[in-house]
Amino acid sequence: MKGALSPDAAAALIPEGASVMIGGFMAVGSPERLIDAMVARGTGGLTVIANDTAMPGKGIGKLITAGLVSRLIVSHIGLNPETQARMIAGEIDCELVPQGTLVERIRAGGMGLGGVLTPTGLATEVEDGKQVIEVEGKRYLVETPLKADFSLIGAWQADYVGNLSYLLTAQNFNPVMALAGKTVIAEAESIVPVGVIPPDGVKTPGVLVDHLLVRAA
Repeated sequence: MKGALSPDAAAALIPEGASVMIGGFMAVGSPERLIDAMVARGTGGLTVIANDTAMPGKGIGKLITAGLVSRLIVSHIGLNPETQARMIAGEIDCELVPQGTLVERIRAGGMGLGGVLTPTGLATEVEDGKQVIEVEGKRYLVETPLKADFSLIGAWQADYVGNLSYLLTAQNFNPVMALAGKTVIAEAESIVPVGVIPPDGVKTPGVLVDHLLVRAA
């Protein structure tokens, strides 16, 4: 089996101050066992790149509660009052990015592109300090790529060589984040023999995945 690790061993790979992309939308599609192991280990100073911070007690919300996050790059924090309180108190630096822009910045990082051109945010606070260029008479913001030290992926199925499939909306940010992390750790609900996942069901090919979490007990 490809690089199979326990949750504790996987969490031990992530050092203080690391940048981590974490899949999920309101914790749907987040790697919960891996997050639990990170909380237990207590490694902090993390920069978390994600769609949101879920809710207290769920997904990334557990990292927030444990005080392990120093910086966020997310599209919203409205469902987690703990994130809001820590941001207001100056305990977390929070960069709010329009959701479509966020996913495109991650895709650009994974594809090796120099950035993204988007009209979203023009003439708002989003524009402050950013380069604006004109293409065919239209103005666009230049949004820089996003990459991370680690991408932490929640999948439905994995096979023995690390191919991943996702169930319904749990697909969300996971496939694009698997492109943009230097080290990709995937937590799947089940691990199956090669061939069980049909070729057109593979949304993240195993060549992108460095480690799988062992099956849950």
